[in-house]
Amino acid sequence: MANKVKYGLKNVYYAVATIDASTHAASYGSPKAFPGAVSMSLDAQGELTPFRADNVDYWIGNANNGYQGDLEMALITDDFRKDILGQVEDANGMLVELKDVEAIHFALMFQFEGDEKATRHVLYNCTATRPAASGNTTEETIEPQTETTQITASSIFNTSLGQEVVKASCKDGDTDYANFFDAVVQPTADSES
Repeated sequence: MANKVKYGLKNVYYAVATIDASTHAASYGSPKAFPGAVSMSLDAQGELTPFRADNVDYWIGNANNGYQGDLEMALITDDFRKDILGQVEDANGMLVELKDVEAIHFALMFQFEGDEKATRHVLYNCTATRPAASGNTTEETIEPQTETTQITASSIFNTSLGQEVVKASCKDGDTDYANFFDAVVQPTADSES
């Protein structure tokens, strides 16, 4: 049975990507848990472009430019800061933010609960921005402050499909579901094609 609703972001993981300069395909390191997911709001990038002929929309172009938006976490972990944001740990154990750091590409994996089945998702080619440095004084009660990173997800070439891919998902019961967070699941071509 299909889900009627989705809710409950959880099981956020990331895996550092190594992109082959000649093929633009990626290989991935082992996924790392990224605990403390509060919310995610990623807007689809791209648009439909109609071409008018014979007094109708004769052809409609569809530009899929991936997604962009915010991932709000309880805290951005030190591992994420080092692995994805390029911060380094000095001899004294301080995390140091460097001025000139190349964007580090990664796959972002996560799960939404549903009324019937949870759905697991992977975005194959992401980059992230540094979170803002902000905080408030403690009042009568302690209210946790969250941190937000902006995620940009674009396409990456998949050698099995021979096409650029942006995102994939699977539900409980699908072949790749049980081991989904063990390694980045790459799409494979249908053997009947």
